[in-house]
Amino acid sequence: MVLAGIFLRTYKFPEYVTFLGDQGRDAIVLKRILTLEHLPAIGAPTSVGQVYLGPFYYYFIAPWLALSGFNPIGPAFGVVFFSCLYLVLNYLISKELFDKKTAFISTFLISFSYVLIELSRFSWNPNLMPLFTLLSIYFFIKSVKTSKRYYYALSGAFLSFTIQLHYLGLFLLPPIAVLYIVNFIKQSKTRKQNILNLVLVSFTFLFFTLPLLVFDLRHQFLNSKNFINLFKSSSVNPVNKITNLLETFQSLNQFSFAFKFDLVSTSIILLLITIVFLTLIKKNRPISIFLFIFLGVIFGFSLYTGEKHPHYFGVLYPIYFVIIGYFVSLLFEGRWEQYLGYLFISAFIFLNFQKFNFLRFSGDSQLQRSKKIAQIILDNIKKGKFTVTALPEKYSDSTYRYYLELWKRRAIEKDSLVKADELFVVCEKKCEPVIGNPQWDIAYFAPNKKIGQWQIDSINIYKLIR
Repeated sequence: MVLAGIFLRTYKFPEYVTFLGDQGRDAIVLKRILTLEHLPAIGAPTSVGQVYLGPFYYYFIAPWLALSGFNPIGPAFGVVFFSCLYLVLNYLISKELFDKKTAFISTFLISFSYVLIELSRFSWNPNLMPLFTLLSIYFFIKSVKTSKRYYYALSGAFLSFTIQLHYLGLFLLPPIAVLYIVNFIKQSKTRKQNILNLVLVSFTFLFFTLPLLVFDLRHQFLNSKNFINLFKSSSVNPVNKITNLLETFQSLNQFSFAFKFDLVSTSIILLLITIVFLTLIKKNRPISIFLFIFLGVIFGFSLYTGEKHPHYFGVLYPIYFVIIGYFVSLLFEGRWEQYLGYLFISAFIFLNFQKFNFLRFSGDSQLQRSKKIAQIILDNIKKGKFTVTALPEKYSDSTYRYYLELWKRRAIEKDSLVKADELFVVCEKKCEPVIGNPQWDIAYFAPNKKIGQWQIDSINIYKLIR
C-alpha cells in the first residue's frame, strides 16, 4: 500500500517535475538563502489577492536545494519525500487515534489519490499542507488528552507552519480555538495549568508567525487588508450561502474521488456528515473532533466564492480521507456490508487510475528545457547589462533567470528601472509581434531591432537591442 503510493509519486519523476514561474522564483530565493545573500522575512504571494505567506516553506525546503548541488530538482525531491512520509504518518496517527482498519483504508485512499499524487510531484508551498494539517490536528488532540506542554507547543507551531504554506490554513484556527476553549471550561479543576497551556500554544504560534506579523505592521496591515478584500470582492454579487457551501463541498468531492457528484448527492453526503457529527458531539471521540474541524473548515472555505483549484483543498484532504477511512472501515465489520467496502475501494482506484497520465505518457522535461533555453541565452550575452522576460506570462522567465544566476550571469532584476543593453524574450506561445509588444518589460526596453532568434521545441527565443 505505502510502497504503491511511493511508486506512484516517484515514477518518471525527473521528466514530470513541474518547473514553471513559481518554482523558478522559489529556486532563486532558496539559492540566495543558502548563499546568505538574502534571508527573507516573508514568503511567496498568493496567486489571487497578493496576500504574502510566511517564509517557513523557503527555510524548510532550502536544504534540499543544497543537497542536490543547486539543481532545482532538489526542492521537488524534498516535497515528494515529505509526501511519502505523510503516507506513513497517516497510518501511524490513524492507528493510534482510531484502529488498524481506519489507518489502512485512509492510507490506502491517499496512496492512490490522483490529486495528492499530482501535488506531491513538484515543489510548491501548498503541496505540503496535507502533512502539516494532519500533524496540527494530531498535536492538538494529544495536547488536550495528555495535558503535556510540549504537545501544546507543537500544536501552536504546526498551526503556524500550516498557515504559512497557504492562507486557507487560517480556517483551522476557529474550530481548534473553540475546542481549546471547550476543553478549558471542562477542566475547571486545573484551570491555572490550562491557562499556561493556552499561553504556550499562543506563544509558539505567534513566535513562528512573527516575521509575517512584523511585515504587516510595517506595511500598514497590507496582508490583512488584502485578505479581507479577497472575501469582499468575492461577495460583490451575493449568492446563496447554502448553495456556495454545497458547491465547495462538491468541488472537494470532485478532487477527492476524481468524480463529479451532482448537487443532490453532495447535499445528502454533507447532511449525513452533519447528522453523524451531531450524534457524536457529546462523545469524546477523535472522530467527532475530525468531524467538527472538517465542518468548520468547509464552512469557512465556502465564504470564498472565487474559483477553487485542487491545491486550495490541501487543508481538507487529510481530514476528509481520515473521516472516509473511519466510516468505510465500519462496513468491514458486517458480513455483507464488507462487499460495499470492497466495491467503494475498487471504484476509487478505477476513477483515480484514469488520471495517472504519467503511467501512459512521457513527461515534457521542463527542467531540461529551461536549462537548454538558459544556455542559449548565456551563449549569446555580449554586454554586461542584459535582462530576460517571457511571453505571454512575463514572470515565467524566473526559470531561465535561475540557471543564469547559478552560472554567474545574473540578469537585471525583474521590473528594475535600470536600462539593459540587451533583452532576451522567451516566447512560450504564439506572441508576435515581439518588437512593439505592450508588456512593460519590453515596452520599457523599447527595442527596435531583432538580432537573434533560436528555437527549442516549440519555444522561440529572441534577442533584441535598441
